[in-house]
Amino acid sequence: NMMAQAEAIEHTLTVLQECFVYKIGPRPAAAGYKCSDWGEQDFIWTGRVSVLARGDQAFVKLEDPNTGELFAMTPVHESGANAIERCLDSSRYFVLRIEDGQGHHAYIGLGFEARADAYDFIASISDHF
Repeated sequence: NMMAQAEAIEHTLTVLQECFVYKIGPRPAAAGYKCSDWGEQDFIWTGRVSVLARGDQAFVKLEDPNTGELFAMTPVHESGANAIERCLDSSRYFVLRIEDGQGHHAYIGLGFEARADAYDFIASISDHF
């Protein structure tokens, strides 16, 4: 089945070499998250972010740049706008809904030092859909 094979092919939309991950508290308000609540230097992990596409789904993978070890993954569906959310107070910070493949999920903060990286990150996802 050609369609099934096409669905299974994964292609890379973008790779950004440096991102920062933050542990974040529960959603503060209906309005959304503010990265100023996290402390810019208090990141819990730093590494590479890859945005991949397979069929009509996209995935955000956070990986160790040296070993390729997966730190976390976020599946993004077209309908699931809540998988990635922009912070209210910075264009360089986002909240990701990460999943472990076993039905569990959690929310983490994701930040980029360069505004261009943050733009490429969100644009690669928007362009896919």
